[in-house]
Amino acid sequence: MTEKLLQFIWQFQYYHQHELVTVADEPLIILSPGKLNANQGPDFLDASIRIGNIVFVGNIELHVYSSDWIKHKHSTNKQYANVILHVVWLYNVEVLDQHQNSIPTLVLQDRVAKVLLQRFELLMNDYAVIHCKKFLPVLSDIEWLSWKERLAVERLAIKSQRVLVFFEEANHHWEEVFWWMMASNFGIKVNAALFESVARSISINILAKHKTQINQIEALLFGQANLLEDTFEEAYPKLLQREYNFLKKKYRLNKVNINAYYLRMRPANFPTVRLAQLAMFLYQSNHLFSKIKEFDSLKEVKKLFDITCNDYWHYHYVFDTETSYHPKHLGKHTVDTILINTVVPLLFAYGYK
Repeated sequence: MTEKLLQFIWQFQYYHQHELVTVADEPLIILSPGKLNANQGPDFLDASIRIGNIVFVGNIELHVYSSDWIKHKHSTNKQYANVILHVVWLYNVEVLDQHQNSIPTLVLQDRVAKVLLQRFELLMNDYAVIHCKKFLPVLSDIEWLSWKERLAVERLAIKSQRVLVFFEEANHHWEEVFWWMMASNFGIKVNAALFESVARSISINILAKHKTQINQIEALLFGQANLLEDTFEEAYPKLLQREYNFLKKKYRLNKVNINAYYLRMRPANFPTVRLAQLAMFLYQSNHLFSKIKEFDSLKEVKKLFDITCNDYWHYHYVFDTETSYHPKHLGKHTVDTILINTVVPLLFAYGYK
C-alpha cells in the first residue's frame, strides 16, 4: 500500500462503506469525502462526516500507518488543526490533536477489495508506455481524432463560459477581464486564486497610472499579496514597502486574505518570481487585449511574453536571500499554458459575445 493509492481509494470511495466505525467503535457516516488537496496541508479539504449524531465539517488526512501522523509532526502544525478524520490503512498507535484530544480514525485495510489491489499492482508492474493500454477499446485513427476534436471544443466552450461570467463582473470591460485571467494563470494552479484576487483588488486603471515605474507595479502586486509584511534587510524590498504603503493609502486598497504557497514547488515557480514576471509583463505592454485582437499570428502573441524580471530577481527567488545569477524568463511551457487558458478562451468568448 502507498499513500497515493490510499488517496485514490478515498477520493473515489472504493471501499466497503457499510456500517463504518472509528477505532473507538463510534458509528461513522461519510457525507462528503472532501476535495483532493494537491498543495501543502491535509490531503482532503471541505469534507463532512457524521459521528454518532454529530456532523463535523473540516479536513481529512490519510496515512498508511497511523503513526505517520506523529512522524510528520502534524500535531504541532496549525494547518492540521481542523482535521476531523484520520484515515489509515493500518492502525498501530493512537494519535492526538494540538489540544491532546484523540482524533477520530477510520481503518480501511479490511474494507478494500483484493481485486482492486491486484489490478493496481498489475498496472504498476506493466512497463508499457501507457499502462492501461490493454484495457482500452481499439479505435481507428479517424475515431481518435474526432474524439479529441470534440473534447477540445467542449473544453473551450466551458472555459468561455467562465470568461463571460468575468465579463459581467467587470462591467463589460474586456481589458479588465484579460487582466484578471492573465494574473490567475501567471499564478499557475497552486497560487491562481491568490493572483486573481490581487488582480481584482487593483483595477487596470490604477495600474495604467504607474506603467512607467516597474518598482511601483511590483510594490502594488507584492503588497496586495501580503508579501511585503516582513522586516527586510536588503534595500530593494524596503523600497517596495515604502512605495506600497504610500500607494495603499492613496488608493485605499484592501489586501487579499489568501496566503501564498511555496511547498512542493520549484523555485522558478515561487509566487515571488511569478509576480515579478507579471509585473514586467505589465510594464512592457499596453492595451494588451486590444493588441492581441489585431495580431495575425500566434508568433506575434508569443513575442509579448518574451520578458525577463528586473535585475534584483536575477539573484533572488525570494526577498532577502541572494542566490547565484539566474535570469528569470518565462518558459515555453508556461507561455503555452497562458495562451491556452487565457488568450484562446478570451478570444473565443469575445467572438461569441
